[in-house]
Amino acid sequence: MNVIVCIKRVPDTETRIRLDESGTGIDHAGVKFIISPYDEFALEAGLRAKEGAGSGEVALLTVGEDSAQETLRGGLAMGADRATLLRADTVMDGLGTAKVLAAELEGSPADLVLFGVKAAGSDQQQVGPMVATLLDRPCVTGVASFEVGDGVVVCQRDVEGGVEVVEADLPAVLTITKGEYEPRYASLKGIMAAKRKPLDQKDVSFEPSGIRVEGLTEPPARTAGRIVGEGPDAVPELVRLLREDANAL
Repeated sequence: MNVIVCIKRVPDTETRIRLDESGTGIDHAGVKFIISPYDEFALEAGLRAKEGAGSGEVALLTVGEDSAQETLRGGLAMGADRATLLRADTVMDGLGTAKVLAAELEGSPADLVLFGVKAAGSDQQQVGPMVATLLDRPCVTGVASFEVGDGVVVCQRDVEGGVEVVEADLPAVLTITKGEYEPRYASLKGIMAAKRKPLDQKDVSFEPSGIRVEGLTEPPARTAGRIVGEGPDAVPELVRLLREDANAL
């Protein structure tokens, strides 16, 4: 079982984000970066698929600057076998990123290409399906769990009121959401081994993008809460405020 997991370096979801002077990006000073959490689910899924098959390889792939090497090493410490950094300045253009990844994946013998269902940094949910389209491979999105059979992968997707089962021929592209794939912790042995695992770097370039970030703004400050009373006597006033002020009823 050969699996390629595409990951992205994003700010820690618990980090306080500040805008830079241009207003079109974030100030990276003091910001901790991590593997996007949904990509960690995808990596765990890939590792379990390899372990279930008894042999194979899990490779990591990312597009980013030199600093993304640290993120790749973190994935190698979790158990991936090798990694590739497609070195370029990152962009918000999901299609541009998909084209760069697809060019690298073209002709790959990997049975599965896994993505997180979305990146914590951009929340676009685009790149995985775009890569699948460019490679002309089946794609199943929002996968909570899957099993690999004889030439097929059977995926379970959580839907309202039940579970949807989707079967796709291999090779396939899957985007993984939160489900049974709780990421493992990197052991000390894994961290030490990651330093010796191969990490290739290739310079790539993006096509001219049709997307330009005009500006970023911080979300508006939340207004202070109100105490309308205590106990059952407060219910009528609470209902009135929800209906007339908040328009929630």
